[in-house]
Amino acid sequence: MKKKIISSLLAVSMIAASIAGCGSAEQAPAAEETKQEEAPAAEEASAAEAVAETAEATSDEPVTLKWALWDVSSTVYYQPLIDAFTAEHPNVTVEMVDLGSTDYSTVLGTQLSGAGSDFDVVTVKDVPGYVSLVNKGVLEPLNDLIAQDGVDLSLYNGVTDQVTIDGNLYELPFRSDIWVLYYNKDIFDTAGVAYPTNDMTWEEYDKLARSVTDTTPGSEIYGAHYHTWRSTIQLDGILDGKNTIVDGSYEFTKPYYEMVLAQQKDGVCMDYATLKTQGLHYSAAFAQGNVATMNMGSWFIATLIQKIKDGEYTDCTNWGMVKYPHAEGVEPGSTLSTITALAIPTSAPNKDMAWEFVKFVSGEQGAEVMAKTGNIPAMTNDKIVDLIASMDGFPTDEASKEALVTSHTYLEMPANDKSSEIETVLNEQHDLIMNEEVSVDDAITAMNEGVQAIIGQ
Repeated sequence: MKKKIISSLLAVSMIAASIAGCGSAEQAPAAEETKQEEAPAAEEASAAEAVAETAEATSDEPVTLKWALWDVSSTVYYQPLIDAFTAEHPNVTVEMVDLGSTDYSTVLGTQLSGAGSDFDVVTVKDVPGYVSLVNKGVLEPLNDLIAQDGVDLSLYNGVTDQVTIDGNLYELPFRSDIWVLYYNKDIFDTAGVAYPTNDMTWEEYDKLARSVTDTTPGSEIYGAHYHTWRSTIQLDGILDGKNTIVDGSYEFTKPYYEMVLAQQKDGVCMDYATLKTQGLHYSAAFAQGNVATMNMGSWFIATLIQKIKDGEYTDCTNWGMVKYPHAEGVEPGSTLSTITALAIPTSAPNKDMAWEFVKFVSGEQGAEVMAKTGNIPAMTNDKIVDLIASMDGFPTDEASKEALVTSHTYLEMPANDKSSEIETVLNEQHDLIMNEEVSVDDAITAMNEGVQAIIGQ
C-alpha cells in the first residue's frame, strides 16, 4: 500500500498592489466615480478580512479551543492528541468538555441548538447523531477547507463518501474500527488444518470453519462464532458494494443467513437462543479457547492483548487475525467499519484554529498518535500499520499485520435520517430469523415492507 499524505498549511491571501494605486486613476463622471470608489473599498475590505482570518490561524496570540467529547478519564488518546497539536501550536490551549457517553449525542445537539454555545470542535459519536446535527444546521460544511488545503479523502478508504450529505461533508473521521476475522491458532494446529488467509471467499470460510469443528459433547470446538448483533450476519452482504443496509431491499442477506443457520444446525457455531439467554459476551466466548474463528471489530485487539497480559485470558493466547472473507469476485480487504469524527459548529468562535485542529487530528500526525495508543485511526498508510503491528502483544505473523490494510470500508450504518427507525425493523427480524421463529424469506419480506414504509414517510 503506497499512499502519499497530502498536508498543506492555509495559504496567505495577498492584497493586490493595484489597490494602493487606485487614487491616481483619472477622474470620471460622478456616477462612474461612485462605482470606482466602491470597488477599491470592497477589495480592501475583502483583502483585510482574508489577512485577519489568516492571522487568526497563524498568529502567536493565545487561543483556547473548547472540545466537546465524552469519557475523558477512560479514553487514552485525547491527551496525547492535544499534546501533539499544542507542541506545534504553543499559543493554543485545548479545553476538553466531557458531556458524558450515555446521552452524548442528545446533549450535544441540545447545546449546539441553543444560544451561546462556544464549542470550537465537537466529536461526533455515530452516524445517526451526525445526521441529526446536520439537519439542525449546526455544523460547518468542510468542502471548501478540504479543497483549499488539499486533504486527500482517498486515504479514508471510501468512508467520507458515506457521510457526505447533499454534496457536503460536515465531519472528518479520526478513529475507525474495522471488522476482521480473529482466530485461535492452537485449534488449527491441533486439527492439523492450515490457518485462515487474507483472501477467503465466504464459501471457503464456511468450509474452513467446518473442518475444525468438533461436536463431541463436553469437548466441543466451534469453527465459528457470531455475536448476537445483526451486524455479524446482515452486513456481510454489503461488502460487494452493490447494496446498503438502508436501501429497503434485503434479498442480499439471504445467503449469509442460510450459511449461519446451517452452521448453527450442524454445531459449527453456538446456538443464538442460548447466547441470548446466557448473555454471553463475544470476548468471553473467544476466551474460552474453544472458538476457532470469530468475526469482530478491531476494538477487540487492545482488550485481547491486555487481558492476556493480565493473565485473565489463558486459553486464547496464541491468536491471529485475517481480513474479512469476501464475496466471489470481490477484492480482498473490503470490510465493515464504524467511525468517530470531528466537526466544527457554526457557532464556533475560533473556526480557523478549529480547522487546524480537526485537520491535524484526522490527518497523518493524529493517526500516528492514535496508532501509538493502540487505537485504529481512520486514515491509514504504511507507517501507521507498522505502528499498530509493533504493539507489544500484537501477533507477530505477517498475515495479522496485513489484515489491518483495507481495500474499501463500508459503514455499518451510512448517513440516513431514518437510520434509527430502519435499525429497529432490522433488529427485530434478525432476532426472529436466528431464533428460527420465521423463515428467512418471510423475514426479508417483513424487512422490505417495514423499511420501505419508513423511507416513504
